Amino acid sequence: MNVKVCLVQDSPVFFDKEATLIKTEQQVAKYAEQGCELIVFPESYIPGYPRGFSFGAVVGSRTDAGRALYTRYYKNSIDLGGDDLKRLEAMAADHNVYIVMGITEKEDTSGTLYCSMIYLSPTKGLMATHRKIKPTGTERLIWHEAQGDTLVTCDTKIGKLGGLICWENYMPLARMSMYRKGVEIYIAPTADARDEWTSTMKHIALEGRCFVLGCNQYYTKSMYPDAYQHLVVDLPEDCCRGGSIIVSPLGQVIAGPLYDTEGALIAELDIDEVTHSKLDFDVIGHYSRDDIFRYDADGQPEIIKESEL
Repeated sequence: MNVKVCLVQDSPVFFDKEATLIKTEQQVAKYAEQGCELIVFPESYIPGYPRGFSFGAVVGSRTDAGRALYTRYYKNSIDLGGDDLKRLEAMAADHNVYIVMGITEKEDTSGTLYCSMIYLSPTKGLMATHRKIKPTGTERLIWHEAQGDTLVTCDTKIGKLGGLICWENYMPLARMSMYRKGVEIYIAPTADARDEWTSTMKHIALEGRCFVLGCNQYYTKSMYPDAYQHLVVDLPEDCCRGGSIIVSPLGQVIAGPLYDTEGALIAELDIDEVTHSKLDFDVIGHYSRDDIFRYDADGQPEIIKESEL
């Protein structure tokens, strides 16, 4: 089975949900027209990754301006209980594509935010939501951490999809939770544009014997609206160079890494390569030692089968 995939390396209309949704609709239409069956967007693409922001917080105090900024961020985040989701589901349905979208998600019953990635089917709509189980560093101020029930995987017509967000991918047991579900297309939205991230993506492909799709934004300091420029004075102009990449189950780079420009990586994946790669290494099969090691991901759900939704 061959699957044509697309990683969108672009910038949102920062902190503007409506404008970013319009842009996303245009991007989905564009790449679906090119025959892509799976379209992946970066971490917190809607409404934007707030790189360089402090939200007015230091140990022991918070500012009114920081609270106001958080409120704007909240209001422009995605509510999966309402029209935001319907609009995203319509993009998948109208263009007959699977979409994996990085969002900042708000709970409609509280003021809490999560860094999430959602899996959308062209026929079933929302299949699953993964929420970041451990935000990194100061991200913990704005994003709550999730539990094991968010370690989701989806068995779809184009293969078994799963993955983790940004530095969750440095958590060995979190990765193992994906491998144990037999993930074939491992999706890693990120905000990490370092050269070293390429090594991480190649390692995961070799370790999990799966295709790895690492998708990042391309963003410069000049792209921040004027209202936020005073918050990012210390950032370099090239604050997020991108680095999106597609890697084969044998750790070979198929496309990318794409740096210093917006654009897209498009490649056709032969899912049989996943099985081919397991002749000599299978982390959950003949290369495991279940007689020595024990593993448990508390609360992790069974793989979600698109055909049963």
